[in-house]
Amino acid sequence: MTPAATAAGTRDLPHPAREEIRLEGVLHALSDPVRLRIVRDLAVDSDELFSCSYFDLPVTKSTTTHHFRVLRESGVIRQTYRGTAKMNGLRRGDLDALFPGLLDALLAAAARQVSRLGTG
Repeated sequence: MTPAATAAGTRDLPHPAREEIRLEGVLHALSDPVRLRIVRDLAVDSDELFSCSYFDLPVTKSTTTHHFRVLRESGVIRQTYRGTAKMNGLRRGDLDALFPGLLDALLAAAARQVSRLGTG
């Protein structure tokens, strides 16, 4: 995990290093419909960072915080502070390097499911 604070004094959240990301953790994180929705939204523009408030989720603020923590601790997303806002970005490069094709396959399957069921 990365250190809790940087030399510049900004807050930093713990993330697994690339070599610490485990397949079962990624699959667990993506098994929840709300977390999968967050990842689908982040995947639209993988190079951008979005604040937690950007996402219109059907859950309470504390549950939203939990979902982002699960995604961060599994290595699916990276969170950084920008002022008081937590900014979120997909760790596509790490996931693609470790599990080639997995993220694209899961995102495509999720899109097909949304088309079929109209939820997501």
